[in-house]
Amino acid sequence: MRKTVHPRRSVLYMPGSNARALQKAKTIPADGLILDLEDATAPDVKVKAREQVCQAIKDGGYGMRELIIRVNALSTQWGYQDIVAASRSGCNAILLPKVESADAIRHMETIMNANGAPDDMRIWAMMETPRSVLASELIASASPRVECLVMGTSDLAKELDCTHTRERLPMITSLGLCMLAARAYGLTILDGVYLDLSDVEGFSYACLQGADLGFDGKTL
Repeated sequence: MRKTVHPRRSVLYMPGSNARALQKAKTIPADGLILDLEDATAPDVKVKAREQVCQAIKDGGYGMRELIIRVNALSTQWGYQDIVAASRSGCNAILLPKVESADAIRHMETIMNANGAPDDMRIWAMMETPRSVLASELIASASPRVECLVMGTSDLAKELDCTHTRERLPMITSLGLCMLAARAYGLTILDGVYLDLSDVEGFSYACLQGADLGFDGKTL
């Protein structure tokens, strides 16, 4: 079992392109911060965001918060250089989006190893497509660096062509399969974001449901 004792109750996505947000993140009481170069960053500022995120990590000031860089997929024009930069940044982990195979993890690990990633830098994997779910056991066991599965429930719902419901019954099988893979290999697993920021009661229910299902924490 490789499960960490580091608390990951709340892990907050922060746009890597927003310098003020990166500064504000130093005061937010979250267990971890995902500095996002992918969905939250427009194509025309991705290179600048990469430089900005790496510099922010080197500057420090984030206390005991875990720092994770979500890179762009390797199939994009930014993915390779994102991983190279993240490997040298001093972050705690690199989050790879839309992982659908163990080969994707091993490819990323090869790039990390070739670019000086320390042995304790971990890999987190986004689980956000049907192929991700079906390959979850292979992904979870692909490398000793793999530490956490992160549910991308918004994209997964689109891929499944299902409806967002309070009980999340259309996604319960997918969530359960990823949970089984994480637990079988001693990984942390994080629930997906709650979309309606104005619905405090609904958010509270989603957090309680996630805990009941066995998630270690929630992305925000």
